[in-house]
Amino acid sequence: MLFTVINTDRIGQLELRMATRTEHLAFLDSEVTRIVNGGAMLDAEGKPCGSVLIIEAADLAEAEAFAAADPYAKAGLFASSIVRRFTGAFKDGKRA
Repeated sequence: MLFTVINTDRIGQLELRMATRTEHLAFLDSEVTRIVNGGAMLDAEGKPCGSVLIIEAADLAEAEAFAAADPYAKAGLFASSIVRRFTGAFKDGKRA
């Protein structure tokens, strides 16, 4: 099953994001087989302010465990983290 993980950073925490980035990327590299797509959300100035990931997981509990294991989450970077089941309607410019 596919799930979205939508994380919004706490305001004013860019330094924490950058300090934890190496660990975060290593975590994502270790989970690359389950990641369908993902990346940072940017604020009006083009600075990271959150992230969106589409991942594969067996169920909601597994997807939530993935989100909780992210070093950014462990460091307290996120003001909110939402994990929801996802179904794609479009991919690569085509209806799925």
